[in-house]
Amino acid sequence: MLLDDDEWRRMFDAYERDVWRFEAQPTYTMPREAENVARFLRREPKPADHNARWHERVRGYVASGRRIGRVRVVRRPLTDYQRYQLAWGIPGNIVAGEDIRVLDVTQEDYGLPLSGTDWWMFDDEQVVRLNYRPDGTQISRETFTGDASPYLEWRRISLAHSVPFSQYVKEIE
Repeated sequence: MLLDDDEWRRMFDAYERDVWRFEAQPTYTMPREAENVARFLRREPKPADHNARWHERVRGYVASGRRIGRVRVVRRPLTDYQRYQLAWGIPGNIVAGEDIRVLDVTQEDYGLPLSGTDWWMFDDEQVVRLNYRPDGTQISRETFTGDASPYLEWRRISLAHSVPFSQYVKEIE
């Protein structure tokens, strides 16, 4: 089943314990981010309210006792978008309460599904696949109705081979 924006928001509002994302696109092409990516590339200062709505939502999830996390997959050399995300996006998300780790697959892919599919897992059961065009434009979000076991295994592998964001940033400086 494809999820529209309202259904997607309800998925987040309804999760009970934890939500986790496998984030593997080298670039995300989102109109609402275009100006901030351009500012970053021009080396302008980050706006004070950068990603504020997401941060507010994350703080609400955490305050209610729920967890939110992700593993961000990267391959060197980093894309402009990944550099933007590492410098402007991820730090604020972590301050808001997200647990974000980085998995660098430059040397090895660890048997993970790196063919262009990102996904979120809600409460270890419900998977929503995010489908993208090669340029990073999201096509759709769809509820996966099959066995979630492979996704649980991919999450386990991703977590086992990733490092905390702060450690990764130190390693690439």
